[in-house]
Amino acid sequence: MSSDERPYVHSEDGGPDPETFCGHGRGGMGEEVKRKEDQRFITGRGNYVDDIKKPGMLHCEILRSPHAHARIKNIDKSRALDVDGVVAVLTADDLLEHGLATMPTLMADTQDVLVNDKVKFQSQEVAAVIATDRYTAKDGAQKVVVDYEVLDPVVDAHKALEEDAPLIRDDIEGQTDNHCLDWETGDEEATAKVFDEADVTVKEQMLYQRLHPAPIETCGAVGDYDPGKDKLTVHMTSQAPHIHRTLFSQVAGIPEHKVRIVSPDVGGGFGNKVPIYPGYVVAAAASVVLEKPVKWVEERSENIQSTGFARDYDMTGELAATKDGKIQAVRTHVLANHGAYNAVAQPSKFPAGFFNIFTGSYDIDTAYGSLTAAYTNTAPGGVAYRCSFRVTEAVYLIERMVKVLADELGMDPAEIRRKNFIPPEKFPYKSPTGWNYDSGDYEKALDLALEMADYDAYREEQQRRIDEDADKLLGIGISSFTEVVGAGPGKTCDIAGVEMFDSADIRVHPNGSATVRVGVQTQGQGHETTFAQIVAEELGMDVEDITVEHGDTDTDPYGLGTYGSRSTPVAGAAAAVAARKVREKAKTIAANELEASEDDVTWDRETGEFHLIGAPDRSITITEIAAGAYMNHPAGEEPGLEAVDYYDPPEMTYPFGSYIVVVEVDRETGEVEFEKFVAVDDCGNRINPMIIEGQIHGGLAQGIGTAMLEHVTYDDNGNVTGGDFMNYLLPTSMEIPEFETGYTVTPSPHHPIGAKGVGESPTVGSPPAIVNAVVDAMAHAGIKHIEMPMTPDRVWEKLDEAGLAIDPADHFDFEFEAAGSGEAADD
Repeated sequence: MSSDERPYVHSEDGGPDPETFCGHGRGGMGEEVKRKEDQRFITGRGNYVDDIKKPGMLHCEILRSPHAHARIKNIDKSRALDVDGVVAVLTADDLLEHGLATMPTLMADTQDVLVNDKVKFQSQEVAAVIATDRYTAKDGAQKVVVDYEVLDPVVDAHKALEEDAPLIRDDIEGQTDNHCLDWETGDEEATAKVFDEADVTVKEQMLYQRLHPAPIETCGAVGDYDPGKDKLTVHMTSQAPHIHRTLFSQVAGIPEHKVRIVSPDVGGGFGNKVPIYPGYVVAAAASVVLEKPVKWVEERSENIQSTGFARDYDMTGELAATKDGKIQAVRTHVLANHGAYNAVAQPSKFPAGFFNIFTGSYDIDTAYGSLTAAYTNTAPGGVAYRCSFRVTEAVYLIERMVKVLADELGMDPAEIRRKNFIPPEKFPYKSPTGWNYDSGDYEKALDLALEMADYDAYREEQQRRIDEDADKLLGIGISSFTEVVGAGPGKTCDIAGVEMFDSADIRVHPNGSATVRVGVQTQGQGHETTFAQIVAEELGMDVEDITVEHGDTDTDPYGLGTYGSRSTPVAGAAAAVAARKVREKAKTIAANELEASEDDVTWDRETGEFHLIGAPDRSITITEIAAGAYMNHPAGEEPGLEAVDYYDPPEMTYPFGSYIVVVEVDRETGEVEFEKFVAVDDCGNRINPMIIEGQIHGGLAQGIGTAMLEHVTYDDNGNVTGGDFMNYLLPTSMEIPEFETGYTVTPSPHHPIGAKGVGESPTVGSPPAIVNAVVDAMAHAGIKHIEMPMTPDRVWEKLDEAGLAIDPADHFDFEFEAAGSGEAADD
């Protein structure tokens, strides 16, 4: 096999094989290259939507409903129109005139852009005020008078399905209750039989609470219609510019080539910037009608209260096992709160789409899962918040249930995992729900994590504290998770009839530098660096000579965007394949320059050169070839050196890892402190270890937020009680411990560079490890589960329930004399 055909493999010690990675100072795969994009970010030169300024630009303010459920009887614009500087006040009737009253969700429902009949959640969009500046627009919005008929709301999914619950979606023909959809996977009958005959069964109910991605930058857009060109340009906070262009074209009826979406620098997305929101449509529509640029940027409270939430799964998990701990079957039922609209996707494939992986990292013969979804008077969502469409919930379920089973059997949680892991020789492995795991070595990752955590020593310390009735208990939690990422292939993960390919376009210029345009959009992942490294590796170029562009539908190839950790598995593969196409043409030019037959020319990945077989001193680089491609191209060949690839993955990729968390639980206060946090990840072949490290640290921080702090809550009237950063608590540097990270390398056999993706793994794998640790601290007293977020009061209640809590008054041993007698009375 020639060196240019050699597949990526891993060495015996689990690290990158030096024969397949560059590692020669050019910045190819495996090297710690500083992020190219950080130069503009750390010097304040980033360009975000709110930085966009256009001549004559107007500003938009959205008027939102204060009620969760109410009919709109009348909207009076007159006082708002009298405000100096207010240009227009838009309502649903105005949008209806232009065919813009409704818009698709992703993708099974239709949502009002501005409500014309009944609001279905607090902060739903009712009217839009366009003014000469943002403050005037806000003043105008406060002058709009809306007459509401307030209706009874329902925010709890259980109550929404009760017979006497208020009907939310009376706009859907034939809808008589709040039932949204049902979904199931696996063999129900076979699974029930295994449970009936099992030695041991365990069952636990757990809520994965409603969360919000809460990116630093809120959502916004600048609509800019050019009547001279009859073209609409929208600068917007978008994770998927091409999808949004297609949707804008459909909603507005504007030919797609007349719509341009530009997603500049994006200050975090985490799935929140995948959907289309009414503010985007209003800004674009107002620009078309008024023929002036219109900017809309939401405030923080608007972002949390009205944009796509995540999770909100009430799950019941069950395991059937033998007496010695071999898991035979898993069964689950989920009640999903979908909010006011089914904003997740086609019922046949979602909302539980990737919940098909709820068997986790384990070799389980039989499984069955079912789901019921309900409409409620809450914001719609179900976004893939740093996870692949419900994988986070699936991992939480199985990893919590393995802990429950271990405690039931009195087994060590590490040993029960070893007993049930899918062994390496079984890969590719077909799960009982029909999904094809590409590769894995789960025990190796767990063993490394146990070693790094000094697991046995902590188990001894845990027992010592129990024996001595210590004030602070010790808990050790494990999560051995498997992710499924890539949002492909089209045959398996079809969203709205669109196959989940992605793209890369590479152009090598005459001076040997290159421009790479990709269809995915970055929001902090470091695409401008990692994609350049992939191309540098494949073409033997210096990473500094490669520029990566993204986020402009007029110049970039059509792609499906960034979510579900699909950037590297899909667009990274496209970049590698496109580079190989370039390299194939370069080989023809190299043969021409070397005056030799193509059969006598070979590519040397080690040196990044083409040379004659048997004569390595006669060689030529891509830089030298580039000039020949334009100035001295071979007869019969087109000039230039470029290629494009649309990569449709044959299968998903399955990164995995093992996390171990050690916590101290204060019996007096319920406070939880992290003693140790070890994260071992396997994302296949590693492109940039430093960027991987940063991704893992960020994801672990969000996992801590999930487990300990975050929850979007509602009162009985449907008011969001956690709708700002005073009440929706995010982790800060005060709550984040030091992380110890490690890795193994198990390449994906079907991926062009053997990579799997890592951006979402830490958010997926860390919450169950943290919960398992806190539960483990009290497991000896019979505690089996604690709901997230594990706030001190919630933990203390569990301690009290188990008879482990220490009353603070016990620390005070002085006495008070009764007033009115003795010296105490004189005092």
